[in-house]
Amino acid sequence: MTNDQFKTGCESTKDTISQARRRVLTGAATAAVAGAAAAAVGRDVLAATDEAKATYADPAKPGLPKVDMQIDPGRTALVVVDPQIDFLDEGGVAWGVVGESVSEQGVVDNLERLFIAAKASNMPVVVSPHYYYPQDHKWKFEGTLERVMHGIGMFNRKDPLNLDGFEGSGADWMPQYKKYIEDGKTIVCSPHKVYGPEQNDLVLQLRKIGIDKVILAGMSANLCVESHMRELLETGFEVAIVRDATAGAKVPEGDGYLAALINFRMIANALWWTDEAVERISQAA
Repeated sequence: MTNDQFKTGCESTKDTISQARRRVLTGAATAAVAGAAAAAVGRDVLAATDEAKATYADPAKPGLPKVDMQIDPGRTALVVVDPQIDFLDEGGVAWGVVGESVSEQGVVDNLERLFIAAKASNMPVVVSPHYYYPQDHKWKFEGTLERVMHGIGMFNRKDPLNLDGFEGSGADWMPQYKKYIEDGKTIVCSPHKVYGPEQNDLVLQLRKIGIDKVILAGMSANLCVESHMRELLETGFEVAIVRDATAGAKVPEGDGYLAALINFRMIANALWWTDEAVERISQAA
């Protein structure tokens, strides 16, 4: 698929994907109130979400053992990967291929529910963003999706210190998340450059605040989220994936979300729905 074909596909698909309803809630004063608020945000997401749950349901007779992760206050953080417009908004450059999955899973609302619950419970929140600067477009070689992302201008910024044109761009946060991310408490890491956090300071930031357990969500499932999961596990963290707070591209080559879900089942320490994650976070406060 060439960059031009990708752009054309994005434009033609964009109008056929239903819009995921988004709500912005005010922060709750207590963990109990916040838990209820977080639960309420996602109640009227697309009806397709229920159908998606059936489509991606776990096997009736699993062949693998059931494992889990306990939330320990002071040792657990919420890590959100790429909560940015290019992935999660209908106007984003990747919406044509990720929009169907984002809508099916209710990702936009579910991420907000996680932000609300974590903030009310005083759980550390860490964001691992994705930015590309002009020097990144001078790389001598690229992988398949690196080439696509560079070709469509995904996550583009003018340079690390220049915010001209950043507000509302594809590299910016989704507007409804800004009050959580820009509250002076959230840790925003330096950008990862390909998929995993090996080239940013995520692991350092987590270690420095005593975190060894991570609740992981964001975009996209089989690329950055899975790569973050693998690196965190390899460096000694426990990782719980929030399965309906991530999504993947659907292209002729395959369903990225399904590919990730298989590996999440095999590799992660836990695999939760947003409802379960919100309840656990609130109860652990």
